[in-house]
Amino acid sequence: MDYTIREISEKEYDVLTDFLYEAIFIPKGSPMPPREIIYKPELQVYVADFGKRKGDIGLVAEADNNIVGAVWVRIMNDYGHIDDETPSFAISLYKDYRNCGIGTALMKEMLNILNQAGYKQASLAVQKENYAVSMYRKVGFEIIDENKEEYIMLYKF
Repeated sequence: MDYTIREISEKEYDVLTDFLYEAIFIPKGSPMPPREIIYKPELQVYVADFGKRKGDIGLVAEADNNIVGAVWVRIMNDYGHIDDETPSFAISLYKDYRNCGIGTALMKEMLNILNQAGYKQASLAVQKENYAVSMYRKVGFEIIDENKEEYIMLYKF
């Protein structure tokens, strides 16, 4: 599949809300939650005022002349929070574009950008049942903590 990865433009920041909803992991056999769930404060931390804080960086993947995926980081007190110097990842692709290597390419490009910017590490939280756990491990994230439902993963540069 042909795709390109590029920096998200300010006028496209609203698309992160769509990808935030797409990023919600739904266990097999469970219904999708209502879209309004993304307006809960614990989820808005990922997108509210994106681009206005130091450390807000976003990339999008384009295919078929449309944005089909996004990865973005910010230093925030989210599920994967480590400290106030460690950016947390959010990543999502529309369903039709998953398992094509686009997510891996987005992750690698963002890790490269963070490394060049001088960050020492990056984190993320992921549901244990999420198929993406293996991809995160392949790009170099390690599990550093867990609870009943999710892993906290860390990438060290």
